[in-house]
Amino acid sequence: MTKYPMTVQGARALEEELAHLTKVVRPKLSQDIGTARELGDLKENAEYHAAREQQGMVEARVRDIEGRLQHAVVIDVTTIAHTGKVIFGTTVEIANVETDESVTYQIVGEDEADIRLGKLSVGSPIARAMVGKEEGDVVVVKTPSGIVEYEIVEVRHI
Repeated sequence: MTKYPMTVQGARALEEELAHLTKVVRPKLSQDIGTARELGDLKENAEYHAAREQQGMVEARVRDIEGRLQHAVVIDVTTIAHTGKVIFGTTVEIANVETDESVTYQIVGEDEADIRLGKLSVGSPIARAMVGKEEGDVVVVKTPSGIVEYEIVEVRHI
């Protein structure tokens, strides 16, 4: 049984999506299917087939979210003592050793990852290199363009 690490915000977002799918989307699709069914011959009824296909995708997503939430390990990093060590859920500022360019990432679960928002999957190469290290440590990350060294500038529990 796979456990899914998740931040409090990530779990909340999945719960909100699940509620929207079950309370808004499902009833609307049921209504659309009923309306399309009234149009007659189901063999050549494009609206009916489109609504059924959409219903199948929604049900698959509902099952996926329910499974992930059931097997989630929700970690609230704000309740963990700050030690300067990079752990799941922390927000980490790193600086490229060569260019001194700085960037900040929060280490999150795979469902929450969005690089544009600074949310980095715990399974990504950069996150794997940082987890367990401390402020001031230099981490080496293998990238497609070569090896890059980053210094961990600051670790925050927010």
